[in-house]
Amino acid sequence: MAADSRTNAGVDYISSYKKLFDLSLPEERAIIICTSGNLSVSQGVLTRLNRDIQNQEEKSLHTLGNMYDVAQYIGNKSREIQELDRQWLEKDNIDSRCNFLLAGQIKGEAPQLYLIYPQGNFIQATPETPFLQIGETKYGKPILDRTITYNTPLEDVAKCALLSLDSTMKSNISVGPPINLVMYETDSFDIRHKLELRLGAPYIAKIRKLWEQSVRQAFEAMPDIEWKQESSELEEDVLID
Repeated sequence: MAADSRTNAGVDYISSYKKLFDLSLPEERAIIICTSGNLSVSQGVLTRLNRDIQNQEEKSLHTLGNMYDVAQYIGNKSREIQELDRQWLEKDNIDSRCNFLLAGQIKGEAPQLYLIYPQGNFIQATPETPFLQIGETKYGKPILDRTITYNTPLEDVAKCALLSLDSTMKSNISVGPPINLVMYETDSFDIRHKLELRLGAPYIAKIRKLWEQSVRQAFEAMPDIEWKQESSELEEDVLID
């Protein structure tokens, strides 16, 4: 799972807030949450999630028995916070919605990935849809669509996630570093691989340069448009019609 850290309330107020959170219980469950959307709402949800853990509530990220129930629990918390804030935010035309990605594994289950919508409902990644996105998705999605399959090696998935984020940063100023990346290995029940890449990180500069060179080379290798042939076929179609 990878996330940028840039938030904005208009072009005059851009700041950095972490969007990727490790709420695991080592040796028992791995839980990673990623956020997008209204910052005050997502922070409120995370505060309540952490408070339930600290207060040892009956229902928390560390007590629920399966990832489906965890996703439902987070969705309920999100809906509660939005209901509290919506009337005040909407009065000033501020969007109160936020989305969450939930990923991880609880002992006795396979690893799972969920996208939790502002309404509290959610969907799960499947072999046919092996990745999920929130936030600014359109610029980085083509790389994922053309590269990621259910059987893509984990290290390659991590590299592709960074390339996807870098492509988004290249095209959209609302997305920016630091970039946070985590990689979870099945049945480890611990997040052993974590990375934070700040502005000017050599690795980001390196993959951006190599990717742009590769895309340019692939473009240059594309055959030229056969204008005459295409025009002839079009004329034949018109005559037949």
